[in-house]
This record gives sequence, C-alpha cells and structure tokens, in this order.
Amino acid sequence: MSEPFLIGDTMTGGYGAGPDILHDCTIAVDPGEIAVIVGPNGAGKSTAMKAVFGMLNVLSGKVMLDGEDITALSPQDRVVKGMGFVPQTSNIFTSMTVEENLEMGAFIRRDDIRETMTQIYDLFPILKEKRNQAAGELSGGQRQQVAVGRALMTKPKVLMLDEPTAGVSPIVMDELFDRIIEVARTGIPILMVEQNARQALEIADKGYVLVQGANAFTGTGKELLNDPEVRKSFLGG
Repeated sequence: MSEPFLIGDTMTGGYGAGPDILHDCTIAVDPGEIAVIVGPNGAGKSTAMKAVFGMLNVLSGKVMLDGEDITALSPQDRVVKGMGFVPQTSNIFTSMTVEENLEMGAFIRRDDIRETMTQIYDLFPILKEKRNQAAGELSGGQRQQVAVGRALMTKPKVLMLDEPTAGVSPIVMDELFDRIIEVARTGIPILMVEQNARQALEIADKGYVLVQGANAFTGTGKELLNDPEVRKSFLGG
C-alpha cells in the first residue's frame, strides 16, 4: 500500500516537559476523504491534531505530507507546505470584517486571490451577504464558516478542523457538516476532531477512536458506527 497523503505515524509526545499525552498514535487522511478523530474527553484528540500541525513535541514517530517528512517543521512552515488549520477558539479576527478576515487568510500568497474569494463565497453564501460586517457580530456557526473560509484562502493541500461544531446548534452543525462534505468533494483531504462522534462518523470516510492518547479503534465511519463495542463505549449504546 502506498503512503497516505497526510499521516501522523506512531506519534508519541506531549507539551514541553510534561508527561506524554500521545502513545504510538497514528492518524492519516487521503485526498477527497474526511477522517475524524473521536473519543472521550481527555483522550488526546486535539493533541493528536496539534502534533500533526507541529504545535507540540513529537518524541518519536513522524509526520509525512505528500511524501515529505515534515516532522521538524514549525506550524508556520507547515502552512507554507499546504496545511490549513482551524483551531477551536480564537480562530477569527472579531474586529475585522468578514472580507478582511478572508484576505488575512491569504497572507502567504503572492498571486491574485479573487478567484479563491469567489469560491469561498459560493461555498458559504451567507459570508458574501455579510462580507462588510464585523466578524464579531456573526452567529457562532457563521464565525466557523469565516474560520474555515480563511483557512481555505491559503489553497491548502489538507484542511484540519479542531471541533468545528463546538457550541453550535444541531441545525447549524448539520449545515457545517454539509459544507465540510462539499470541501472534501473538491479533493481536499479533511482531518477533523469532533465531540459529536455519531454525527461526525456518519460523514466520515475514516474514523479514529482515541483513548488515553492511543488508537483504540480504526475503521470506516460506517464500520465504527456499527461496531457494538464502539457504540457501547463511545456512542451511548
């Protein structure tokens, strides 16, 4: 089998001098796929994603992007290599307009960004409607659309989302998931951490259940949803 497009391979590590949070943890995603990381609180889900993005020390294991070993690169250098990352909080500039937020997303580009801006407005019509409004005045779901749109402005090779539906209503969650599916259909691999495990696995091509920083279950979204052990332990029966 060929190497996945993006893989955090057998990662062990943690923050600074603290204890290891990840233990031989592996997560991967291929073009056009949605891969989701689920598990109980404190399982290391967001930590695994941050390790892939270079925000903590990986003591062993490696991170590969499109065949290149990027384990030693800083998060900024990983963005240049093609990683788009949307953190769970503080992911927009509230005092700037929607359009200014999107323009800020294109900071590494030196080419004409208007075509990408148009694509993002097509994907998120509400942002076009509110493009001159301060992003801080938007609803939670709309802010998340701004955050995802801003990450897409870099024309990333892979998009990573840390709990994109945290704190939004079920209706908004469904809408955000629909948009995420649309992004994946353009061929961009999506790696996502989600608290709403059942709903996330329903749209996932691939799922990783983490427990205490290690892989507990891996499979397609459908396989994990139908696994009696996963359902009993993580999906409420």
